Amino acid sequence: MYRNFAVNADNYKPVLDVTFDGIHILNNDIVAAKPHVLIKMKDESDFLLLNDTSLITVQLQYPDGTLRPFYFNTDTLIFTAATSGTNNTASVDFTPYLTDDGVYQLIVHGKDKTGNTAGNVDYTVSFEVYNKPMITNMFNYPNPFTTSTAFVFTVTGSEIPQNIRIQILTITGKIVKEITKEELGPLHIGRNITDYKWDGTDQYGDKLANGVYLYRVLTKLNGKSLDKFPTYGQDGYEVNTDKYFTKGYGKMYLMR
Repeated sequence: MYRNFAVNADNYKPVLDVTFDGIHILNNDIVAAKPHVLIKMKDESDFLLLNDTSLITVQLQYPDGTLRPFYFNTDTLIFTAATSGTNNTASVDFTPYLTDDGVYQLIVHGKDKTGNTAGNVDYTVSFEVYNKPMITNMFNYPNPFTTSTAFVFTVTGSEIPQNIRIQILTITGKIVKEITKEELGPLHIGRNITDYKWDGTDQYGDKLANGVYLYRVLTKLNGKSLDKFPTYGQDGYEVNTDKYFTKGYGKMYLMR
C-alpha cells in the first residue's frame, strides 16, 4: 500500500535571549567583572530538540582586540540541553572572570537543527568593565518631586556592597528617613534605578513638610567605603556632577 504525504521544511528561526546578571543590557553598559551571562535559545519545533553544543558558539573580544572562543564542558561555559518539545529551549551559562578594565564585546551565534540561524546576524553587544569597586554620585529622579522619587546611580566592580544606606536629612542635619539596601530593591553592577520610591514621609510614615531636604549615601564592601566613580555623558566625556553636591550631600526638593 502506498500513501502520499508532504513534509514542510523548517524555515522558522530560533529566538535568542541574552542577559547579564538578569538584565538586558544596552551597548556600552557597565557590567560586573564576574558577570553571569545567561544565553537562552528557543525553537518552535516540537521534534528537533536543541540538545547539541554545536548549535551555540560564544566568543569574547577583549579590550586589546583579542578575539577568544570559549568551549563547553568547563566551569566557564555550561550547556543545558532542551529535553521537551513543548519547551524546546537550550540555555548556556557563561561566567567569565574579566580581569582587564575596558570595553569588551560578546558575540553569540545560534542555529537550530536544520541550520536556521537566530537572527540575520550574530548577536553582539559591547560592555564596559571596571574591576575596582566604586559608586557614582547618587541622584534622585524626578527632582523636584511631588508624590515620589527614585534614586539613580552606577556601581562598578564584581559584587554589590554588603551595605548601602541612604540617609535623608533636614537642612539643619536631622535624619528623618533612612533607606536600607533591602528596601531599595534588586541592585546590580552597572546603572541602577531603584524600585524603591521615596514618598516624602519620615521613619514613622508621617508626611514631611514641603521644602529642601539633604541626602547622603553610605556604602560598605568588605569593611571599606566605596570610592567615587566619575559620571560620563553620552559623548564619552566625564561630567562634573560634584557641583550638585556639597561635601557629599545632595539636595532634593519636595513640592506637594
